[in-house]
Amino acid sequence: MSIARATATTSPVESAVDRVSAYLELTKPRIVTMVAATAFAGFWSASAGAPDLARLARAILGVVLLAAGTFALNQYLERDVDALMRRTRGRPLPAGRLGPLDAKRFGWSTAAAGIVVLGSVNLLSALIGAATLVAYLFVYTPLKTITPHSTLVGAFPGAAPPLLGWAAARGELSPEAWSLFAILFLWQFPHFHAIALLYRDDYAAAGIRLWPVTDLTGTVVYRQITWFTICLLPVSLLPALLGAARPIYAIGVLILGGAFLWLAIRASARKARPDAQRLLLGSVIYLPALLALLILNR
Repeated sequence: MSIARATATTSPVESAVDRVSAYLELTKPRIVTMVAATAFAGFWSASAGAPDLARLARAILGVVLLAAGTFALNQYLERDVDALMRRTRGRPLPAGRLGPLDAKRFGWSTAAAGIVVLGSVNLLSALIGAATLVAYLFVYTPLKTITPHSTLVGAFPGAAPPLLGWAAARGELSPEAWSLFAILFLWQFPHFHAIALLYRDDYAAAGIRLWPVTDLTGTVVYRQITWFTICLLPVSLLPALLGAARPIYAIGVLILGGAFLWLAIRASARKARPDAQRLLLGSVIYLPALLALLILNR
């Protein structure tokens, strides 16, 4: 079928649905869902009594809008790089399903709306949100093609959602909030290193200098996977030690952390693709399970 004929047989409704779908894909909805979940956990943990549900709803809406806009702008900034990688060349911008200007306008308007909504909750959460956007887009994103230390830099805005939730609930940041930040900060290293190991060739072709690309022997990347996962085990206990979670939470995260650490050590010892896949799967199970334990044992 020719392009002209395909276009002619596409109804306005189908075209509108395709366009909405492309905008939705631009926001990385699965990652936005995880961002919202970590912000929810921060808000829930910060609430001394029954959480203010109206305030919670505004906070999560603001976080979702901010994250969606930030990811859309990230895809706008990285559209040329995405076109070079098999795993990302089908995204809306490199595939031509949306124009760059459309994505840019959508991203900025959505992110700005998120900051405004967070500002209606309190000033601190709006400031954290704005700082997160700037750090992610204008520090972390350009560093990805310059240095493998970009992963370390990106882990800071990546760990901000619990702080956003906590700040929205209390208007301040306490040691308990920073313990949640630390958990998410450390978790990102085994998670993202596993992804980078699995897509090393793609990242190399696009000129993205992650550790698995620059450290061909695996010495640095597997050392980081092991040590950050080891550090995650005691740090994950801090919410219980600081009184933000009941003791049963500590038992649960010790079990989770032990299993996650075993996967990290096994991956580091064997340096095989199947073990990197298991580590990635373990990371995407670990974090939601920890958040569930935290929320249920506040």
